Amino acid sequence: MMDMKGFSVLFFVVVAIVALLVASPALSRVLVFPRTEFFTELYILGSNGTAENYPFNISSGQSYTVTLGIGNQLGYCAYYVVEVKFRNETQSAPSSLDSTPSSLPSLFNITAFVADQGVWEMPLAFSWSYTYNATLLEVDFVNMTLNDVVLDLRGSSAAWNATESRFYGDLVFELWIFNASTSVFQYHERYVDLKLNMTV
Repeated sequence: MMDMKGFSVLFFVVVAIVALLVASPALSRVLVFPRTEFFTELYILGSNGTAENYPFNISSGQSYTVTLGIGNQLGYCAYYVVEVKFRNETQSAPSSLDSTPSSLPSLFNITAFVADQGVWEMPLAFSWSYTYNATLLEVDFVNMTLNDVVLDLRGSSAAWNATESRFYGDLVFELWIFNASTSVFQYHERYVDLKLNMTV
């Protein structure tokens, strides 16, 4: 038979366990666990706001839309620049293997301040103007319009790729981040792109 002192100890243990179980959801909101991973997300969403329905077969003069997004998980408010580049299959592409950007000049820059654990998204509407050169089997670009800004592409072309049966275009978005210690933007080793078929 349990004495009063043993009963008191058992009672307090049971009450403490029940109190912890009841308070655990509230404690999880108060306790702050250290973050172990710091990174930035860069993504493109298709025309319906999901990771599908990306434009592929492009016609000259036709408009297309996507959404560009940045998610900041770096632990501080970050200042980003997205460099927009357009290339054919023989021109410099960014490399994930050696973490280098494309050597092509940026056609357009998009700047964004994103708070820690924040998300920034921007709808992008774009179109191309180009002509078909039947003699050389290539498309010759005139310009690209991005959110009503006309970008000069004269001198650029895409040759016919017989293996893939297309005129290859690649719309590239490279992420650059401001380095406060050097006061310059540096390539953040992230890019997304849309591989396109420039139809004739």
